[in-house]
Amino acid sequence: MVNLSTTQETFAKVPAVTFGFWIMKVLATTLGETGGDFLSMSLGLGYLTSTAIFGFVFLFAVVFQIQSKGFHPLLYWVTIVATTTLGTTLADFATRSMGIGYMGGSSILLALVLISLVLWKHFTGSIAVHHVTDAKSEWFYWLTIMLSQTLGTAAGDWTADTLDCGYLGSAGIFSASLFILAVLHWKSSISSVWLFWAAFILTRPLGAVVGDFLDKPIDHGGLNLSRWLASLVIVGIMVIFGWFVPQKAAKQLH
Repeated sequence: MVNLSTTQETFAKVPAVTFGFWIMKVLATTLGETGGDFLSMSLGLGYLTSTAIFGFVFLFAVVFQIQSKGFHPLLYWVTIVATTTLGTTLADFATRSMGIGYMGGSSILLALVLISLVLWKHFTGSIAVHHVTDAKSEWFYWLTIMLSQTLGTAAGDWTADTLDCGYLGSAGIFSASLFILAVLHWKSSISSVWLFWAAFILTRPLGAVVGDFLDKPIDHGGLNLSRWLASLVIVGIMVIFGWFVPQKAAKQLH
């Protein structure tokens, strides 16, 4: 006789949280920094115009993502990159052009991220990624991500410039923080959902300072690499990594 299991799998439209996911996330955030700076600085379009362009791309990608019938890795990571480039220019516009400053911008954006998470949980019941299976959850998911990417840019600039930790020093700080979160995930009873979002937020300033290290002038602690070339190389690495380490949708057993 064949055993029929009553267990069903519901697949989310976002990837499962694996080591490969975190590698792609850091690459995407680094690309967001070099790509955002390329448009706003290298091409001279400025922060506001670049934000408008990336904002359109972000909304376009999110609409396609939400209308899709399942998890599509290419579409997902294109949307993630759109949030990182938008976050870069939006944070730079707020902290530099509007004069809010890195610390002020980071504080405001952190509050907005927390508000987004609280509202998401209130209206849908869960902020776990494997529950992102409907349009309402997806809109909150992408709003939270966009705000976290913007927060990460401001936080990265704050540690590297205001606190004078430099790009490599800041990268070390954020890497160590992520390691601590990983230990807490495996060794503590702290909610894995909240640890996930804390790690998700911290990968952004890590990618931001790595991106700055690649393209900022040597006398500012960078390598002074071409922004468009650095962006192209990162895209290539993401494509190759995604090809050899394919990702699957997050799933929940019922």
